[in-house]
Amino acid sequence: MQTGIEQALLSKYENNERVPPTETLVRLADFFDVSIDYILCRTDNPDVNR
Repeated sequence: MQTGIEQALLSKYENNERVPPTETLVRLADFFDVSIDYILCRTDNPDVNR
């Protein structure tokens, strides 16, 4: 994957089987060009706190 995170691990994050570490949240936010709050579903606005 282009993020450098294995698909199996991403799946575990998506299914709430594992909690991603901060460095992974930063990597995903940068990759998708959104805020970490957006990834964590704390906002509907992808630009908040970016």
